[in-house]
Parts: sequence; structure tokens; C-alpha cells
Amino acid sequence: MDCIRLMNRIDTKYLLSAGSLPAFLDTLRESYKILEIEQKREFLYNTRYLDTVEMLFYFQHVTGKLARHKIRFRKYELTGKTFLEIKRKTNKNRTVKWRIENNYDAGMLDEGASLFIKKHLPFNSLALKANLDNKFTRVTLAAVDTRERITFDYCMSYTAMNGELADLPYLAIAELKSDGFPSCSPFTLTAKKMGFRPIGFSKYCMGNLLLRDLPKKNILKQKVLLLNKIENEYSKLNVS
Repeated sequence: MDCIRLMNRIDTKYLLSAGSLPAFLDTLRESYKILEIEQKREFLYNTRYLDTVEMLFYFQHVTGKLARHKIRFRKYELTGKTFLEIKRKTNKNRTVKWRIENNYDAGMLDEGASLFIKKHLPFNSLALKANLDNKFTRVTLAAVDTRERITFDYCMSYTAMNGELADLPYLAIAELKSDGFPSCSPFTLTAKKMGFRPIGFSKYCMGNLLLRDLPKKNILKQKVLLLNKIENEYSKLNVS
């Protein structure tokens, strides 16, 4: 895993029903190994996203702005460690990520966090506030013969700062992280055979869409329709 941290990479996402996840994982046995820590293969992540009062980062994303950013604290529940992470999507569609171990204690950024943000963004960190909490479970695969890794996120839930909750138990998000465009990736070929197609998707934007009344919602309408379709597929599978 240390050899494929891929802090500068191409991300390709797929949305699928959580009910189809076991069969999908089974098809990848020959080409990938699964991350296991302390005899565990499923790991709980807790994320807190930061944004300005004006929702700068949200609107950067939904309007398709290039060179956009995302700032979050992510806690890895197995180890108890929390990292402050900055993600930048470049105008060449690459994801660049920086992070430091840090905590968001008492809803405040400490000096180390403020300096870290200032280093990577021409931005006043005092303008940032907690915006959205996100929780999910993740399985991670590492390729045997190619330089790539895949994450599968499921059991997704969101909590707004006012306590309002949204659960998406039916959704799984597969994400391929690679050095370049993965046209020959075993994962990509398998996904295509199973009828899954790549799609741009932001957990942060979708959580805000579900829990807040924000402008420009229609931009994400196609994503909402896809979620509805996946939810129906999941419900039919559970009934049968």
C-alpha cells in the first residue's frame, strides 16, 4: 500500500447498488489483493468537511470549475488517527492530495492546521467552518500487476451541523485511483462487462444536496435520478 499512495493521480468513480458489491468483488480476486489490518477488511471512516459560509468549495464543484478544492478532517476509526486533508482537482483532471495528522478540536483550527492550509491555498482559514459530516465503511484493493488501488465505500450516511440525517444504505461507490487513464485496468474491464459506467460524483456535494436547500440543485439532477434508480434496484434485490 505504501508503494501506491498515489497522492497525485487520476480518480475514476462508479456508482452501484450495495447489493451487487459482493459479486463485483469476487470477480476481482485474480488481479487484486485486499487490505487487511488486525484481521479486519472493512474499515469505518468519519469525515468532517469544511467550507465557507458562502459554500465556496461546493459551488466550485457543482459549476464544474477547474482547479477546485476540498478541505476535510478524516478519522480512521481503527487507528483512531485523524488527518486534515486538502484535495485539489487540477485543470488536467488530476487529483492532488496533501495531508497532516491533526484534529478539529472544539470546532477550531489550531495553528498547525492554519499554516498547512495557507501553504497550499491562498485562503484565509479563519473563514472556514464545519459544514457536513459523512460516515462510511471502506474496503481497499491493491493491484497485483498494475500501479493502482480501488476503494469501495458503502453504508453511507450524512449528518448536517443541525443534526439532520440522511442514510444511503443502498449505495456503493467504487473508485479507481491510478497514475494515468486506466483503459487497460482489470477493474475497468470488469466494470464495463458488468454494465457499470464511470461517473463524476462528490460525496460532499451529494450530502449537501440531500440535507440543504441550495441554489443550482438542478445541475446534480442526473445524479439524483441515478441514485433513485440504484435505490430501486437495491430494494427489488432485498425483496426477492
